[in-house]
Amino acid sequence: PVPKGIKISVKSKIVEVSGKHGALKRDFKHLPIELYLANSGHEVRAKMYFAKSKQLSMLRSVCSHINNLFDGVQKKYEYKMRLVYAHFPINATITNGGGTVELRNFLGEKRVRIVNMLPGVKVEKSAGTKDELTITGTDIDLTSRSAALIRQSCLVKDKDIRKFLDGVYVSSHGTLED
Repeated sequence: PVPKGIKISVKSKIVEVSGKHGALKRDFKHLPIELYLANSGHEVRAKMYFAKSKQLSMLRSVCSHINNLFDGVQKKYEYKMRLVYAHFPINATITNGGGTVELRNFLGEKRVRIVNMLPGVKVEKSAGTKDELTITGTDIDLTSRSAALIRQSCLVKDKDIRKFLDGVYVSSHGTLED
């Protein structure tokens, strides 16, 4: 079912969804399924013919992807990340109007780690909490991948990672309630 206040169009397996936070588009051309709007445009239906159970699992994935599009344009996705350090405080600077984050002094290293967000994703420092970054965006894939890029930029090399737990970790993620 399509939630209220959302416009959707399905044309040759390309789903376009627009809501109050913008528009998202997703291409399902690589899957052998049939997508169409039913019930006078109030629900999206996905069909598949002569499929084995492994292939049927795609249907549920497609439905989840489309629901994620709905949630994204309605509520936006938010990932919260904590800067974790034992000794050297990691210094995070947000530049480029929330499009880039610069991480300094990780494990006392002189190198500045510059992580660019993927398109349509914003990063900011949390107002209430110390050492926390908030990543928001409408597209769940781009938002979670941006969080992953930040996490991967601060990996401890050539040390025992059970002891050296420094880094930037995702502490919680979900949709923004408004």
